[in-house]
Amino acid sequence: MDSELKKYLVKSGNKLKLAKFDPSETSCFKDGKKAALKKIAKMNSEIEELQEAMYAERKHGLLVVLQGMDTAGKDGTIRHVFDGVNPQGVKVASFKKPTPIELDHDFLWRVHPHVPGKGEICIFNRSHYEDVLVVRVHKLVSKEVCKKRCEHIVNFERMLSDSGVTIVKIFLCIDKDEQKKRLLSRKEDVAKQWKLSESDVPERAFWDSYIEAYEDAITRTSTENAPWFVIPSNHKWYRNYLVSRIIHETLLSLKIRTPKPSFDVSKLEIE
Repeated sequence: MDSELKKYLVKSGNKLKLAKFDPSETSCFKDGKKAALKKIAKMNSEIEELQEAMYAERKHGLLVVLQGMDTAGKDGTIRHVFDGVNPQGVKVASFKKPTPIELDHDFLWRVHPHVPGKGEICIFNRSHYEDVLVVRVHKLVSKEVCKKRCEHIVNFERMLSDSGVTIVKIFLCIDKDEQKKRLLSRKEDVAKQWKLSESDVPERAFWDSYIEAYEDAITRTSTENAPWFVIPSNHKWYRNYLVSRIIHETLLSLKIRTPKPSFDVSKLEIE
């Protein structure tokens, strides 16, 4: 991993304090938004090529977990970072409030069918981590239950890693003032009002509790085989730039090779 990106990596065993991260900083790119957009476009093109090769090779899977407060930019990150990528080998899964059937099973039961197969990239827009975040904040389960669930998550992700799935987990970090600004923008833009829900404003009252829950969950589950990155996200262009770099470098690290044809192409006659 590039040394610049390591500053956003939560090392295994280190206790996370989100107060140490500045959601507005842009220290890894000094040339400004316009230049960053060009860099992102170039990485998009290379990510597209790498994804196509990975799909053909059928050796690796990539799971990208996106978490963050409301309005942190999960949808926007997916849209910009994976722009142009062939949808045949990429899927997005989103985990809402569990259904009655899902509640009748263990909390990871609904997650496993959505993990990427060989050759696939899957992005979790919210994820199995909701079951140690929302439920903890609203006291639907105890902190002790969440601690045990974090142990299950670590084991689950280790099993995926052992099966050939590379895991990258990203927390999109914004501050409370930026969230307010984005909620107001949605309220005033008719085209974006559909994104609002009646719970958005009341949930802001639990901001500190969510921060505490995230710090604990990320601390317990950032491992060498499934690391967490805390990405400053007040500036959307910088968020997209960093996430693009992480995905790009992760795919390069897999040393993907497009497989050779199983027959002699030179003998193929095309009329």
